[in-house]
Amino acid sequence: PREMGLGGLTKVSLADARKKATDARLLLSDGHNPLTRRQEEQTRRAASEKLAAAHSMTFDKCAEAYISAHEAAWRNDKHRQQWRNTLTTYVSPVLGSVAVQEVNIDLVMKVIEPLWSVKTETARRVRGRIEVILDWAKVRGYRSGENPARWRGHLYHLLPARSKVRMVKHHAALPYSEIGAFMQDLRGMEGTSAAALEFLILTVARTSEVIYARWPEIDLKNQMWIVPPERMKS
Repeated sequence: PREMGLGGLTKVSLADARKKATDARLLLSDGHNPLTRRQEEQTRRAASEKLAAAHSMTFDKCAEAYISAHEAAWRNDKHRQQWRNTLTTYVSPVLGSVAVQEVNIDLVMKVIEPLWSVKTETARRVRGRIEVILDWAKVRGYRSGENPARWRGHLYHLLPARSKVRMVKHHAALPYSEIGAFMQDLRGMEGTSAAALEFLILTVARTSEVIYARWPEIDLKNQMWIVPPERMKS
């Protein structure tokens, strides 16, 4: 036999206990297990509470939680600052106070569409950050369904390709034939900046790798510079 408790003596009165016992016997007489029914009710209640929590979890709260969980792995201070700045400037005014479960494609378009033709690269990064935060919220159980910020299969059909909206204009490059004369001029200049630029050209390194280089990384005897992996983009 299975026994079923009706609640603690200090919390349930005798009258309530009798009513609960009667209800349980009625369930049994109808062929239902009162213990199973109670467990089902507890599961439904927990799901309801979780849904209520999801509705109280705004996009801004999810964004802050995501950044707090991941910013320790972001070595670049500029990258951290860009994340917060773009969300504050472009996303929060539209999505900030919205329950993350309620974020849909119309709201995402309201953020992205005005930027797409004038600040295409910024819009691309903002879209990607919204997508990542919504994915995080889904994994944490704060939302369900498709990610409305996803490019492939979603926004791809609503926005023109970046290459057709705004051509990327790169900075002018120095012709290879002029590099010799340029290096001679550079070596005639004084100061750390000129030396750093020469070092960058000779090592074909990224700017941040050169700026944050430290002497222990450089082996003068073997003419080798070992850049720590956390400071390399790849």
